[in-house]
Amino acid sequence: MNARRYSSRLRLRLAFTLVELLVVIAIIGVLVALLLPAVQSARESARRINCMNNLKQMGIALHNHHDAFGTFPPGGVTNGACCATQSGATWTIYILPYIEQQALYDKYDLTQTNESNANGFVRVQFVKTYSCPGDQLIKKTFVPASGPGNTANLQYMTGSYRAMAGMTDGLGWFDAECGRNYPVAQRGVLHSISDPKSPPPYPSGYVPPPYGKERIANITDGTTNTLMVGEYMTGPKSSPTRTTFWAYTYTSFNQSEVVLPPQSRQLYADFDKCVNACPTCVGTTNPCKRGFGSFHPNVVNFVMADGSVRPISTNIDMLQFAAMATIENGENVSLQ
Repeated sequence: MNARRYSSRLRLRLAFTLVELLVVIAIIGVLVALLLPAVQSARESARRINCMNNLKQMGIALHNHHDAFGTFPPGGVTNGACCATQSGATWTIYILPYIEQQALYDKYDLTQTNESNANGFVRVQFVKTYSCPGDQLIKKTFVPASGPGNTANLQYMTGSYRAMAGMTDGLGWFDAECGRNYPVAQRGVLHSISDPKSPPPYPSGYVPPPYGKERIANITDGTTNTLMVGEYMTGPKSSPTRTTFWAYTYTSFNQSEVVLPPQSRQLYADFDKCVNACPTCVGTTNPCKRGFGSFHPNVVNFVMADGSVRPISTNIDMLQFAAMATIENGENVSLQ
């Protein structure tokens, strides 16, 4: 009898009460809540490191191109007035051989325009080096919002990085031939040029801009303090056809610029947010089309002209940011 009673009590002790079960579930919930931010932080850290590594590879590739040809590649080639003129190649295409993409480079026909059917295969290819894992539009293709690619209804693969073309007043751009209206000292490392050896042929009476491809010797502001390539991406709910397209040469899709007076909205990773932040600013939507931005908290990563990679705070003094956009404008740069 006593043995049976003891066995029954033992079985009761081995079972959980409802209160005990709820306490265990609550403890597990607290632990998950504590661990989740750490896991998310670790994932973001990994994404940011990957993005910075991509920029490092691009910096090395741009310098290897300089070693091979004596100049950096152009940001893009545009032989005619904006905005219906088809384009030549762009900086991301010229450095494909230096990021282990020789086979893809060989498929691009430099004798045909960027928008030609001959280059349709290259335009839609995913290139890992040109895409940040934190980009919400990674591995997607769209018809760009404007330009000859839009007119021809062409698909382009998204990308996450843009060249720094220079600094303007928001009414004209070094990513197109109208940059000749600005002091040449305000140009960036990777601006657009005109090149008679590249398609399409010059229009009758066309006068090209007074600058060409840049050399390290031209960067008199100092390579350490000069921005060369930075992140720009936008989300699926924010005009995705205004994001970066790595193989699209036309103006504001893989080159960006800094607008004076400096506008902090140019560092938003959200095109619509940028537009809504200042609908009456100089250049209206154009500074937003040529912005920089990322989904990393509070920073945008850049590779400098010396090949080093640097995170730039989104709270940076915009005059300092503008100073780093130019290659020989003589500004003083003082960053912590």
